Amino acid sequence: MAEAGPSGDGATLGLPAGRYAAGVVLTIVAVLSQYFVPELWPATLTVYGNLGGDVLVVYGVPIAAFTALVGVAPLRRWRASLGTAAWEGLRWYGLLSLLGLAVVLGLTIVYEAVDPAALKLLSRLNPVARAALGDPWFYVAFSFPAGACEEVIFRGWWFGAWRTRGRGWIGPAAWTSAVFAAVHVYYGTTYGVAAPLIYPVLFLLGFAFAATYEFSGGNLLVPALLHGGYDASAFLSLVSEEAGLLARYIPVLVGAVIGLVVYLRPAARPPGPGGTPGFPAPPTT
Repeated sequence: MAEAGPSGDGATLGLPAGRYAAGVVLTIVAVLSQYFVPELWPATLTVYGNLGGDVLVVYGVPIAAFTALVGVAPLRRWRASLGTAAWEGLRWYGLLSLLGLAVVLGLTIVYEAVDPAALKLLSRLNPVARAALGDPWFYVAFSFPAGACEEVIFRGWWFGAWRTRGRGWIGPAAWTSAVFAAVHVYYGTTYGVAAPLIYPVLFLLGFAFAATYEFSGGNLLVPALLHGGYDASAFLSLVSEEAGLLARYIPVLVGAVIGLVVYLRPAARPPGPGGTPGFPAPPTT
């Protein structure tokens, strides 16, 4: 029998908790495996030592696992309500990016007072940026399929499937975004004691993308484009620092303006699916 959805007006997936948990665990193991498996078993460098093999494990294993264990229903509205998704996506991305900048500024002031030498660690190139030095334009382009894969996994399955339980969206958005940030281990290994300046930004980005999925009724296309654009701007900065900054902050400024418009004129916000902002009942499997 179908259960009431998050909005209380339709059917849910009837989330199989055990299978969902298995998908989450397999995702974490697959992502983290790139950090410890080659160290323990050097022979696996034939897989992890190249981009194709690494992508096959880090993205391919979670996608295959969730497809088999949970199904694709959380992804079926991937291009739903494009207008609402673009509006909400830019709004959340812009406002939470500005909040992230404020957090980084505050933490920087603390570091300046407590351990200013730690800030020099941020000048290091992380492993992904180092790999991109040879062909940054390839990585600019690759950012979009990579961003799409991460959105399918973390927002589509992790957040979207959990939302079918219909118990509010802020908690799931928070914990899935926290794990999303945490599995980016290479920031911690690269920046050491300065890594706390990076992780809040990743958390807020994940939260913005989850909010976009929520208020568009399951759209993944807009979060994928925003995610890809964010990553691409970092690689573009290897070609031109000015171009990278423009690519990073023009969407932020546009989103902040949209957020201001919504604050000053709430009626300007487009209605969500079904006539009101919010998450509609997903289709049954």
